[in-house]
Amino acid sequence: MKLGARMLKTGVAITVALYVAQLIGLNSATYAGIAAAFAIQPNIYRSFQTMLEQIYANIFGVGIAAMVVFTLGNDPVVIGFTIVIVIGICMTLKMNENTIALAIIAVLAVMETSEMMLLNLAGLRFSALTLGIVSAFLVNMLFLPPRYELRLFKSIDQLTSDILQWLRISTRHLSDDPALRTEIDRIQTELRHIDNTYLLFSEERIYRRKARMPKMRKLIIFRQMIHTSRKSLETLEAFHQYDDKVEHIPKKFQNVLVDELDKIIYSHERLLLSAMGKIKKNPTKSIEEITDPDIPHLVETLIQVYEQDEKERLALLPLASRLMEYHKEILHLQKILNSYQRFHEHLDFNFKKKRRKIMPL
Repeated sequence: MKLGARMLKTGVAITVALYVAQLIGLNSATYAGIAAAFAIQPNIYRSFQTMLEQIYANIFGVGIAAMVVFTLGNDPVVIGFTIVIVIGICMTLKMNENTIALAIIAVLAVMETSEMMLLNLAGLRFSALTLGIVSAFLVNMLFLPPRYELRLFKSIDQLTSDILQWLRISTRHLSDDPALRTEIDRIQTELRHIDNTYLLFSEERIYRRKARMPKMRKLIIFRQMIHTSRKSLETLEAFHQYDDKVEHIPKKFQNVLVDELDKIIYSHERLLLSAMGKIKKNPTKSIEEITDPDIPHLVETLIQVYEQDEKERLALLPLASRLMEYHKEILHLQKILNSYQRFHEHLDFNFKKKRRKIMPL
């Protein structure tokens, strides 16, 4: 079993809420722990938004429950009717499921049978729930703060490496069809996870003016990295779709196709390595001339191959189109990455992984 940061934060938040409740002599410590469990969020911005939202839901739940008990009592039918009203209010305000659940707990906490004075009971329950919400926010902000920038790049780097590896295999007709299909499905799932991580990173707020512009430029670079990886996946899917046709075309075109795709793959890998600071930012011109792909030449070669066969003339043109789109995205990524490195040369992306220390034998 792998323990994630959010699991640890939930446990720490509940512990803090229970300890503080006992320290101040609050009898409803359990409700503080329940509220803390519902309030943990994946980043600080969402944690702050959730804290405000859940405090509002807590006020609605406790306030409405207290008024209903004063007027109608706490019969089970009345409690159910009150919960329906509170859920309706929360849904009207577009609150999330965890907040609605906390509002229901607030209603039940106030309307339960007790010999205590109603206002005193409502105040204690409200204090306990608010304590849990605030404890979760402080733990989320101070304990194991998320590093979505590093996590995002590592995910993009690993996913892109997998795609490019399968591209090399597919162009040489070495891939197993079921295995490739399974890998494509897995990569599509990973891309959705990367999109979610990008969203969490984009929600992080920068309050220092000097750091705000580099963060915005990083967001643009990450977005383009994801878009370029998606285009590489579409190219892989195209090779998977047209594998039989590619295998039976003239050897001349196969060689041109493999050469140009290898150049595109190299260009993509070179940009990722450049972002990590592992290669020179300004390679020599001779190397660029050798490694830069010539997609128009590839398309011309394709058309020349099928000039005498009208039926199959454009059979592989969609594949060439995918390669052109992929190359276009790589050029755009190169442009914005060079721009970032030129304006923020002193700032690091923090992509470098920590090396493990090798213990002497």
